[in-house]
Amino acid sequence: MKPYNLDHVAIAVRDLDAALGEYERLYGVRPLYREVVQEQGVEEAMIAMGGSFVQLLQPLSPETPVGTFLEKNGEGLHHLAFAVADIAIALADLVSEGARLIDESPRIGGRGAKIAFVHPKQTAGTLIELVEHADGP
Repeated sequence: MKPYNLDHVAIAVRDLDAALGEYERLYGVRPLYREVVQEQGVEEAMIAMGGSFVQLLQPLSPETPVGTFLEKNGEGLHHLAFAVADIAIALADLVSEGARLIDESPRIGGRGAKIAFVHPKQTAGTLIELVEHADGP
């Protein structure tokens, strides 16, 4: 199953308020929504950019995956997210192709979407997230 869209580009930030202020000042954009996703250990904000989004991620604590990422790499690109129509089929297809998955089954992310991550070692060091939106494509 092929992704049907680049859903979002996720950027890890230390201070979500400051980052949102810069995006508004520089690009004249505001987030469509902002929410805490406890299960992921982040507060996120989603900004529309054409047909895709920029997702800003602030960790809830240094021990979360995004907190660890920030400590190791600093602020910047965290992952790319591809929208898929059926995440279970997409994961099965990836497994059949020998992909190394971080999530073998989907979990719930922001906006109630089903998400799963593919290990970055097979994608030029870039973490890939698959997203199936609750309201469909």
